[in-house]
Amino acid sequence: MKHFSELSPAAERVVDAAESLLQLQGYNGFSYDDVAQLIGIKKPSVHHHFATKADLAAMVVQRYTHRFREELLRIEGAHARARDRLAAYAELFDRTFARERRLCVCGMLGAEAHDLPQGVRDEVARFFDVNLRWLSDSFALGRREGGLGPRAESEALARAYLCALEGAMVVGRGLADDQRPTAVGTAMLDLCWH
Repeated sequence: MKHFSELSPAAERVVDAAESLLQLQGYNGFSYDDVAQLIGIKKPSVHHHFATKADLAAMVVQRYTHRFREELLRIEGAHARARDRLAAYAELFDRTFARERRLCVCGMLGAEAHDLPQGVRDEVARFFDVNLRWLSDSFALGRREGGLGPRAESEALARAYLCALEGAMVVGRGLADDQRPTAVGTAMLDLCWH
């Protein structure tokens, strides 16, 4: 599989459309016809760039993970304290959800993991690994700063925080409300910090 940085402008438009469709409808909810219609090209043109739907979805997730990593680095540069970093992290979910109640690409695909081709599952797992490591490091920083109790396990808090934010998006969509995921993130941080 190519690296996303090697995509032509036309292939990038295909990936953009697929990302949008994945966030709104999931892997099983979109087709190459949907992608073609969304960007005004013919279906064979989509196949020209990505031979299979699995190749396209894996590319979407690869690029999504890279962009998330860039955001994590930006957050680290902008915020020295753990709680501020974690609050900024939650805002990433707000930005996604604010656009038509879209879900995180990997949250959506994670729900469909049993139906996904192995290459897509691998990319989704990579996304979650990157995020859980970063969150765990951030919670460990919070403990070192004295904000978290000594019994708080960084890895468990990382998983709970990520699940809370992903879940806030799913529940928000299910309720058709616009409560921001940061509201859930803030509530969780309030419970963790003393």
